[in-house]
Order: sequence, then structure tokens, then C-alpha cells
Amino acid sequence: MNISSIVVQVLPKFMDELVEEFKSSELCDYHLHDKETGKVIVTIEGENVGIEIEKLVKIQEMPHVIAADMMMTYQEDQLDEEIKILNEQDLVPKILNDDDVNVRDIVYNGDLKNKDLGF
Repeated sequence: MNISSIVVQVLPKFMDELVEEFKSSELCDYHLHDKETGKVIVTIEGENVGIEIEKLVKIQEMPHVIAADMMMTYQEDQLDEEIKILNEQDLVPKILNDDDVNVRDIVYNGDLKNKDLGF
């Protein structure tokens, strides 16, 4: 299952009409709007990206919609794959468990890079 948020841009004078259409539509779930900026937030769901794109295009084609763009997306299959990768990784880098490594040979490239630590 995929879930994505869509930001819809509409002229403020058509906001109420479009919000009612979103609320009664089975195409998406209405969440909130800002009449001053003409922005509406909805979410769409689909079994795959293709279904989500079809729904996005239908929203883009609705009367009074100036633009509708996908902002955030959650893809269940992709999340499961990433969790599997994380679970298979070692939590502690190998170098930290190697007793033969001299701590003076370890180079840190984080926030302290290019800082004079005085040693």
C-alpha cells in the first residue's frame, strides 16, 4: 500500500467548492486548507505508484485546480526492504571491535574536521 500527500493550489474564490468536492470524493482524503494562500492538503492511497499517479492526474484535471503536486510518499514495500537492510547490518562498525587498531590511526571526518584539537 502506498500513501502520498498532495498539495493542491486553487484560487481562493473557488476554495469552498473544491474542498467540498474533495470531502465527498472517494479519490482522496481531505485534511486541511488555507483559503488565503489557496492551498489544500489531501492524501491519496493506492496499491502501487501507478494507481497513485492516476489519482494525482484526476485531481490535477479537476475544475479550478491550478496545480496539484505530490509532496511526501510512503511506500510500504520500500519501507519493508529498508528495514530488512537495517536489520542485517552490524550495529557496531568492525573497526570499533578490532583490538589491533591504534586509536591514533582513526581519522574522524565529522564536525571536528579541520579543527585544531591541540594534540
